[in-house]
Amino acid sequence: MATFKHISSKNADYGAAEAYLTFEHDEFTMKPTLDENGRLIPREDYRISSLNCGGGDFAVACMRANLRYEKNQKREDVKSHHYIISFDPRDGTDNGLTVDRAQELGEQFCKEHFPGHQALICTHPDGHNHSGNIHVHIVINSLRIYEVPLLPYMDRPADTREGCKHRCTNAAMEYFKSEVMEMCHRDGLKQQKNAKAKAAYRQKHESDFIIADAAARYFRENGISKLPSYKALQAEIESLIKEKNSGYNDYWAKREEYRRLQTVKGNIDQILRRERKPVKRQEQER
Repeated sequence: MATFKHISSKNADYGAAEAYLTFEHDEFTMKPTLDENGRLIPREDYRISSLNCGGGDFAVACMRANLRYEKNQKREDVKSHHYIISFDPRDGTDNGLTVDRAQELGEQFCKEHFPGHQALICTHPDGHNHSGNIHVHIVINSLRIYEVPLLPYMDRPADTREGCKHRCTNAAMEYFKSEVMEMCHRDGLKQQKNAKAKAAYRQKHESDFIIADAAARYFRENGISKLPSYKALQAEIESLIKEKNSGYNDYWAKREEYRRLQTVKGNIDQILRRERKPVKRQEQER
């Protein structure tokens, strides 16, 4: 069955990720394998591509973006996220999965689920145990370089904004795993879970799916392709607060005026009653 894994990295050397993908490494120690002359050994077979790097080097593009937005400058910052889609070893022989097709699926998955991020997508034909399972590595810069639509796994406005960072939550991982399952199903590959497990997951998160579907439908019907920026939302909130306060002030001013008029009316009524009483007494005497 296909599996999906996630690794977050605080390593500021983005070039190390590309070196791992393109040169031989010990899959247990994660250290590079060297030849007799102490040089790195290139991997024999792999496919690699990049997204949102402007046609340039992934590491350079990431470092430039980090400087531009003043993010990922601290040692404790998560600099990148590494996702791995490992297909079932039998998919090659039973379902005709090739390295090229796996690379296409990885690129599509990255575009759909990590838009706005600089990324490397690299496919290897074998696992560390030589099990023959084709697997795809997706490495993304944690920083988002342009605003994106709200996706089902996102639960905060910042998750869509330019200059903010990717968050891999437990809910996001469950969503990604279900998407891998859907991808395998569409492509006729062995799935991570069966249909029963998929139905159970849907039932467990039914309220989240309903909210996400309603939000997506509202956006489509109103021609909204992306959420408003934080500044725009804050300005609108402040405007509504001012309008609310103004309404309250107007209400209290009119309420006080009403009370004043009621007092004046009461005083006038009392004066008129006093003036009418002597007249009634004179009539009774006659």
